[in-house]
Amino acid sequence: MSLLAKSVETIRAFVPAQDFALSKRFYADLGFELGFENDQLAVFSLGETSFYLQNHTWDGASENFVMLLRVNDLELWWTKVEPLAAQYGVRVRPPKDEPWGAREIHLLDPTGVLWHIARFHT
Repeated sequence: MSLLAKSVETIRAFVPAQDFALSKRFYADLGFELGFENDQLAVFSLGETSFYLQNHTWDGASENFVMLLRVNDLELWWTKVEPLAAQYGVRVRPPKDEPWGAREIHLLDPTGVLWHIARFHT
């Protein structure tokens, strides 16, 4: 492992939010814990996994932004994700086996960011 690789502690994505308040409620209801927040930024985490939610409009988010959340219990996540479709008017696709060795749920957040929530077969 290179010295550069050894120096890395974490990497976080900045997820855009067209309606910052709505997106904060959505991610809290999805199960993420809200940490730091101000008018422009909120940090959401689950254990050691986290991302920044930014109060920023990006029209291309629904065409270009994808997040992958790798989990070990996809059915548990489905019980959390499925009710959000009606509650927030977001689109979800139920668990499906994919040819690349994963079983995935697809979830579009209120801004249109596509989340792949996946359990990989190992």
